[in-house]
Amino acid sequence: MSTYAAPLKDMRFLMNEIAALKDILGMEAFRDLDSDTVDSILDEAAKFAAEQIDPINVIGDRQNSPKWDNGVVTVSPEYKKVYKLFCENGWHAMPGDPEFGGQGLPNLVNFAVNEMWRSASIAFALCPMLTMGAVHAIEHHASDALKQKYLPKMVDGTWGGTMNLTEPQAGSDLTAIRTKAVPRGDGTYAITGTKIFITWGEHDMAENLIHLVLARLPNSDPGLKGISLFLVPKFLVNDDGSLGARNDLICSAIEHKLGIKGSATAVMSYGDKGGATGWLIGQEGNGVAYMFTMMNHARIHVGLEGIAVAERAYQHALTYARERIQGAIIGDAESKKTPKPILFHPDVRRLLMDMKARTEALRAVGYFAAGQMDVAQNAADPAARKKAQAYVELLTPIVKGWSTESSIDITSEGVQVHGGTGFIEETGAAQYYRDCRITAIYEGTTAIQANDYIGRKTAREVNKETGEVGFTARALYKEIAAFADELAGDAKLGDVGKNLQEAARALLDTTEWAIKTYGPEPQVASAGSVPYLKLGGIVLGGWLLAKSAWIAQKKIDAGDADSYYKGKIATTRYYAKHWLVQASAVAREITEGGPSVFGLDEPLF
Repeated sequence: MSTYAAPLKDMRFLMNEIAALKDILGMEAFRDLDSDTVDSILDEAAKFAAEQIDPINVIGDRQNSPKWDNGVVTVSPEYKKVYKLFCENGWHAMPGDPEFGGQGLPNLVNFAVNEMWRSASIAFALCPMLTMGAVHAIEHHASDALKQKYLPKMVDGTWGGTMNLTEPQAGSDLTAIRTKAVPRGDGTYAITGTKIFITWGEHDMAENLIHLVLARLPNSDPGLKGISLFLVPKFLVNDDGSLGARNDLICSAIEHKLGIKGSATAVMSYGDKGGATGWLIGQEGNGVAYMFTMMNHARIHVGLEGIAVAERAYQHALTYARERIQGAIIGDAESKKTPKPILFHPDVRRLLMDMKARTEALRAVGYFAAGQMDVAQNAADPAARKKAQAYVELLTPIVKGWSTESSIDITSEGVQVHGGTGFIEETGAAQYYRDCRITAIYEGTTAIQANDYIGRKTAREVNKETGEVGFTARALYKEIAAFADELAGDAKLGDVGKNLQEAARALLDTTEWAIKTYGPEPQVASAGSVPYLKLGGIVLGGWLLAKSAWIAQKKIDAGDADSYYKGKIATTRYYAKHWLVQASAVAREITEGGPSVFGLDEPLF
């Protein structure tokens, strides 16, 4: 078993050189924060992740913790201990608004720290992630009274939070929601219905759980406009903040899952005894819009889960490859006399290079997006905020969809490095493969992300002033192409620049095809939406890796002997030769492959 070690050098490099941490710290919102403090936060988070969270990852997976008994869900003592320490040390409150006891740190810093939590144990990290998502929704849309009553204890982790969307008959199609909310005439509502797949929907780590529930009012619109959002606590809260009676809700079961077994995925039953007491958040009929405040927060962080588990799988595979001795090395006569680890076998080396380079590309895109979030929320210049927000919206489906799909491949490669032992649970490699599989499904499947990316974020995005369609995508991809042209003439990195040139051109041309095709042939365009998402990820990852290599080369030329920079150039070159070169083929899949998706009549399937 390997021990998790946060990739602090890569994190700091991306934060400073790609995501412009210095500029972010110069914003008024963060005037009391400096780079030394950020470094200390990262160092301490790395220690907590390695020493406290990483050891419980296997416990949650193999001991079938948590356990359900007649509606009560209990977790292992180790989980409870770490959660208590997590809250006491202020980690839970770190992303929160200072008004409610949070630390108000930049998204970029939170993103890096949260990567550590998810690498150490994605199942554990889901708990604070869901709570903070609920916090954001309440913060943005609830009344001041609800905010003051619930947020302080949610921010510090004393109380947890969940999001309740899915029902047995209502998955991605939220119009099928049947959960009801009946006004009682006293400002509260009686909530009745069943919700499924509720992550950390019940547990005993927090003293209360605050559920955000989508439900319909009587005689409401049958579509999305008829759905409202309600705050429904596990225990009712008295006016003085103390806990009152148990609300009329129960966890009727927890799911038996492929992965993330350390987190309780609950079936929640509301109103078995007449109706759970809930409070309306915001205005009637705006529930789905409000929930998307939480959903967009969750989507970025689910993408981060893909990055984090990919990193953990890489570290695990690398440790094994350095220790395992097996067979003579092709082309290495000396290895017949003195056996070497499998790390020296060409294909094991290829697998590890692939895991490392792709994970670094995923991280670069994620950190860039997190930095843009800070600019969008806090920059002094309105134009800069507007541009950054457009980038965040474009990047969100890529961070979520591309990162999670890639993590499935990367963790599978980790199993492959182990050979047959990778298929054995005791080795530990299989858990990462199982854990990350859900990430491409929840908070919107990859197809949902891809349809958003090719549709609303590209072909249906219209500049109100100029009428240009897909202007954000076009602007960003032209920026990438311009950088590629510059790098192609570089004496040391010109080969990477030429690979990026070709890939950027493929993305620009395919974007024009998507804009042209989406309106008249939406099914053909949608058939290529997931590959289009993949293409966007490949090129964006290649762009930011190439920028990283360019910066690293400048530092080497200036006399900096840090081996990290040499490594960054090597992984970038691998990515350029193995992934950027795929862009043209993926582009053809998108632009030429759509009709073939419909080439088989239904009875022939």
